[in-house]
This record gives sequence, C-alpha cells and structure tokens, in this order.
Amino acid sequence: MGTQGHMLECELRPGKQHCQSGTTALIARSVETLQTLGLGGKCLLRLDSGNAAADNFDAFGDHYFIVKRNPRRECPEQMLALARRVGDKQDSREGKNVYTGFFDHFHPGDDQNRPCVPVAFEVIERTIDIDGQKLLVPKLEVNTWWTNLSCRAKTVLDLYHGHGPSEQYHSELKSDLDVERLPSGRLCANKIILLCAMVAFNLLRGSIGPPRRTN
Repeated sequence: MGTQGHMLECELRPGKQHCQSGTTALIARSVETLQTLGLGGKCLLRLDSGNAAADNFDAFGDHYFIVKRNPRRECPEQMLALARRVGDKQDSREGKNVYTGFFDHFHPGDDQNRPCVPVAFEVIERTIDIDGQKLLVPKLEVNTWWTNLSCRAKTVLDLYHGHGPSEQYHSELKSDLDVERLPSGRLCANKIILLCAMVAFNLLRGSIGPPRRTN
C-alpha cells in the first residue's frame, strides 16, 4: 500500500481460483478500509490484465486507477496506424519506433452502456532487431492500460511498471516473517495465519495514518 510498503486486505486463495473471482468485492473492501485510515487525497489502484473486468470499475470509487488491458481483439496493424495518427513518437534506437498516447473510444468490457474510459497506449514497431538484423515484416507490440489519470501517457506507463517494489514487499513478507510455506493443511487456518503475518508486517514497518501533532 503506497510507497511505505504496508499491506492491506491480504487474501489467501485456492490455487484453482480464477484471479477475478471475488476481486470486485476485495477492491470494494480495500477502498472502504483506505477511507477509514484518513490518509487524505486519492489512492492509485493498479491491477493486471486478469482483473480488467468491467465490474471492477464500479468498485474503484473516485480513486485513480491503472488497469492493464489485453488488446487481443484489435488488429496490431490498425492500432499502429491509429497510434501514428494520435500518439507521440518517443526517442528510441534505429529500427524501433515507439508511439505513446491515449485512445478515448473504448468501453470497459466492450459494454456500450458504460461510459468510455481513456486508454493509455504504447505501440512499438520494430523494423530492425536488437542485433541489427533488418526484418522482412515489422514486429509489432501493443500495450494498453485503462486509466483515469490526467497526465502524459509515458507517466502512466512508468507508474504501472513501478509495481516492482510491491513484489519486493511480498518477498519480504514471505522471507522475513517466514511464511513462504504456510504450516497448516487447512485453507481456513492458513488464511488466519496470513492475516496475523500481515498485522505483524505492518507493525514492523511503522504506523499508518496522518502525522500526529506533538505538543
């Protein structure tokens, strides 16, 4: 949670459970808990493409969000043509063209009854590979993210890729608190153990909340 590395609403799930199952309710609980902390301002919620379901957008409230989007339904060549028209070309090496910007005509879940949500994009066209070999057919890579941030698309990309520290915090929870392998054969017992570990982890990192006045 945030740049401090605290954890909020840790949830242990069976390995066979789909990543979106129960996630909308989890987001809603997390947003509600954030409000009780009284931190002030808005939080940035960052989710992977497995959690790009339209129902999740209802749970975000008025917080900021970046959600990885899977552009599998769009033709890469059409996305490149659109990116060339509305995007900004970034500095890159010879034989690699990178375009960033925003699309404004997509609906979450392709539900036309929902309002459009801006989509930040990064479209990469490679005509020469990293070893200097010219390609007969350009290699295209399309990355898109749902977001309500009012900033440059490059900033959205950098914020999304900043999830690395979160992975480091998870690693610290597993290693420093020795919960890499949970001890019980029962899921419900391991859930309780994980929640206790989360509380201990947060206590070791320091207090959460607005700064207190000292007299």
